[in-house]
Amino acid sequence: MTETFKTVANFQYSSEAQIIKGRLEAEGITVFLKDNYTIDTDPLVSNAIGGVKMQVKTEDASKALDVLKSITKYSVDDKGDIIMCPNCSGEHVEVFSTIKDLKSFVAFILGFIFGTLPFYAKHKYRCDDCKTEFDIK
Repeated sequence: MTETFKTVANFQYSSEAQIIKGRLEAEGITVFLKDNYTIDTDPLVSNAIGGVKMQVKTEDASKALDVLKSITKYSVDDKGDIIMCPNCSGEHVEVFSTIKDLKSFVAFILGFIFGTLPFYAKHKYRCDDCKTEFDIK
């Protein structure tokens, strides 16, 4: 008996796919990741081969898509509540890193020269609706 699989999502890195895989498996959906070992070996080929493909059994595809839609891509606080924009009260807020002060600029330059990851960056939030940038205390 052959089971057919349907691709329900693509991810650039396998770590992202593993997190979502865990969520789907918690709902009782069998998940198969395709090309994750290839991308783990050489992450630069991810765009060339279409990323990590998340596949589920065809009969579970609609349930898997419902679970994927329920996962928000926007920022939440430590309690799991959605972060609201202070300007427009929108819920479409994303976190981003910025290099605007001297300390973060020097850290960036040193990291670039020595080939290390940046060890200091300021995190801010940006509302996708009104483009307001803000901090959370």
